[in-house]
Parts: sequence; C-alpha cells; structure tokens
Amino acid sequence: MSMSNDTAAKDGQKSARLAPRKVDVVIVGGGISGLTTARRLSQAGISVAVLEADDRVGGRTLSYEYAPGKIAELGGTWVGSTQDRILALAKELGINLFPQFNEGKTVYCYKGKRSTYSDTGWTGAAPPDLLLLPDLAIVTTLINQMASRLPPGEPWNAPEAEEWDRQTLETWLRRHTLSTRALKFASAAFETILGTEGRDISLLSALHHINGAGNAQNPGTFDRVIETRGGAQEFRIVEGAQQFSIRMAAALGESVVTSSPVRLIRQSEDGVHIESDRVDVEALHVVVALPPSMAARITYEPGLPAARDQLMQRYALGWLIKCEAVYDKPFWREQGLSGGALSDVGPAKLAYDVSPPDGSPGVLLGFVGGDEARRWGSRSHEDLRVAVIENFVSFFGPKAREVRDFYIHDWASEVWNRGGPIAFGGPGTLTGYGPALRDSVGRIHWSGTETADFWHGFMDGAVRAGERVAIDIRAQLKRSSQK
Repeated sequence: MSMSNDTAAKDGQKSARLAPRKVDVVIVGGGISGLTTARRLSQAGISVAVLEADDRVGGRTLSYEYAPGKIAELGGTWVGSTQDRILALAKELGINLFPQFNEGKTVYCYKGKRSTYSDTGWTGAAPPDLLLLPDLAIVTTLINQMASRLPPGEPWNAPEAEEWDRQTLETWLRRHTLSTRALKFASAAFETILGTEGRDISLLSALHHINGAGNAQNPGTFDRVIETRGGAQEFRIVEGAQQFSIRMAAALGESVVTSSPVRLIRQSEDGVHIESDRVDVEALHVVVALPPSMAARITYEPGLPAARDQLMQRYALGWLIKCEAVYDKPFWREQGLSGGALSDVGPAKLAYDVSPPDGSPGVLLGFVGGDEARRWGSRSHEDLRVAVIENFVSFFGPKAREVRDFYIHDWASEVWNRGGPIAFGGPGTLTGYGPALRDSVGRIHWSGTETADFWHGFMDGAVRAGERVAIDIRAQLKRSSQK
C-alpha cells in the first residue's frame, strides 16, 4: 500500500475561500516548528494565523493507524537523549513515550555474509567487523573532534570552516580510511540520517549535523546520532509523532488554515501582506517555517536579498523513502533478534523494529535513501516492496515473506515537502551563504528545523527553532509598542 500523496490531486485541491484576516503574526507552515511559534506567541497574547499548504498539519511527521489503536510513523519517529525541547513539549501536550525495542542482537550483512552482534558489547552500535573497526574508530574520533570545534548553529564561523567546506564528506573519508567497508558503513548511515550520499554533502555540513546532536551541556557526537541507547533513537511516541502538530493546531483552533499554500509575501514599512489559496492575511510580521527549498517557491515583493535567494537554491533536501512491513507478530524476537539490521546491499540498508508498545502486531521499518531512493523512486512501489521484503528475508529469514500489510512513503513525492528528512549544503554553501539561514529580512523571519542550533533536522530542532523565533518576535513587538 502506498501512503504517498497524489501530486495532481494535491495541486488541484480547492477549499472554501475565507474572509481576509488581520493578525499580529502570520506563520507559513503547519509543522512542529511553525505551530510551536504560533503556540508560544498565542500564549503571550499575540494574535496569529497559521497557513499550511497541505490538507493536514505535521510537516515531515506523518502517523498512520495500521490496526485499531496501533500507530506507526512514516515520517519523524524518535526522540532521545539531550533533546530537551521536544521532551518538554511532549510533557506539556500530554504526549507519552516508550523505549525503542532494542533487546537481542543486531543483524550485520556484508558481501553476502550474515552475522549478529549485541550493541551492549565492546563495539557498541558498530558491528564487530575487524576489517571495519580500525577505520571506524579513527574516523569517528576525528569527526567528533572536528565537530566539537564548530560554534553551535554557526558552523561558518569555525576557524577551519573554509577548509572543511571546500571538500565533500566522501572526499575526506577516502583520505582517512584504508578499506571500502568504512565507506559502506558511512553510506548506509548518511542515506538514513540525511537521505543523501557523502559525495553530495560538504564535510562542514556533515560536521554541523553531528555538532548539533547535543545541547548546551553535552557536545554533539556521531554516536549520539546513530545509536539507540542514549542516542537519537531512544524513545518513540505512543500516540504518534504527528500528534505534536495535531494537538497544537487543535488548541489554536480557527487560527490554523490548511489546504492553503502561500503564493505571495509582500513586505512594506508597516507590515506584510500574505496571499494564499484560501485566505489573505495582513500582519506585522511573517514567519516562514519551511525548508529553504520550499520557501523558495513563494514569490516575495520586494525580492529577497541575493544571499538568501542563493541559499535557497543550494540548500537541498535529501531523498528518503520509508517502507514498513506489518506481520502477525514480531517473529524476529523469538530468534533473539532486536529487529535492527545493517547491510551493504539495498534498497533497505538499515532496519528497525517499530512494533507498538505491546509488541503486537510486529512491524519492521526499512530506510531507502540517497542513491537507493534515486534508483527505486522511479520504479513501481510493487518492485520496491518485493526488494525490501527480500532485504528483510536476508536479515531475519523466510518468515519475513509472510507480510500482512506493506506501506511505502516517498518524501520526495510529497507535493509540499519534496524530500527529507533534512536539508544540507554542498561544498561552499555554508561558508558562502550560511548566515542567511536565520537572518531575518525586515519583517520576514525564517524558522524550521534547519535553522536550529541543536538537533537541526530532528523534531527537537523544530521546537528549538520555533521557540527562538517566537522570542525574537515578542521582543520586536515590545520595542515597537514602546516607541
């Protein structure tokens, strides 16, 4: 079963037009970041309108019910250690967490050879492959050291920024590894984390992502990005990750307008005028809480500064397809396996057990990203389903063919997302245009997870970015009222 949106239907969707509105602040984008901004401003007594292009809120989170009361994710899935702001928001909204299932051994496949290992062993989350570990130990140590030298949220200000932004991650990896195994391991990791390949992303942009995997008290590390225990994949959300947006939107009521893509933002000395498919809004400020490439599809009058426009042309979204197979039960657990798997052969090179808290039914998630997404994205979903199931068979045996339901969601085909899970910069992007990620343009403010200082690309980063912009706008409104 495909969960992707039908492009023509979405683009042609028409809804009832609403009367023009006048508010203090209009927010473009009804994902976690935009709705966090709206929530914080509304709590401060500031009137808001949220304009969402899609017919749903949630942005890059998308939950679905595959059995009565059973929720799974086709977008953002996990929260974890040091993700303070999303954890605080979960508590505020009454959203509950449960641990990612991680009992038993992980499967590792390389060149057709299958083995299993425990992440509680001496190698941690890394497979005990003696031809991989020396390179991996050196590379991980060096990457963590380099990432620690970046100013959080401002990688372009690092002393070595120019040097690191002139090369790709793959170029650097090839100089610091002796075997192809480390490159294969890194490829699988970044296909999942960023939806891209090492040759597409600059070394500085990759280090920026790793530097952000922490908070003000805990430096970011590569280990925290990829690990379950104490890492980014530590907890899942009982009610589904999309509930963050659904509950915030419900509290805002009629202030949220869906199926209303913004076409024009016109700025003057006195305010902003916003034209969207369902409603036009006059406001004092506007927050664009979209990935840079999607923000570029809006017309701005007057035109944006060249640096911002150039950034939006260069800061690309990855390509990630999520595939989930539903089984009568998580049979792999009976084999002493955690449901986690890592392979050098795709399309799904990384797998997780994403069964519900009670373990019934069983659900396996396979990530298809980067080159694999490009390769399979143009083929039929039936072809992809067959190939991913064969991946699962190579991991967990012939029972993996006994699929009850199968779901595919291609984020590059989402009309109002066009990729995921995060945007990144190629060589020269961050040092050339990085400050334009967050620098406001008069009354236009930029938000979205890509603008966060920590956990950019994750739900926590979305909350951080939304709260930052809300604080900035409150301060500006206060100054204006005092004049």
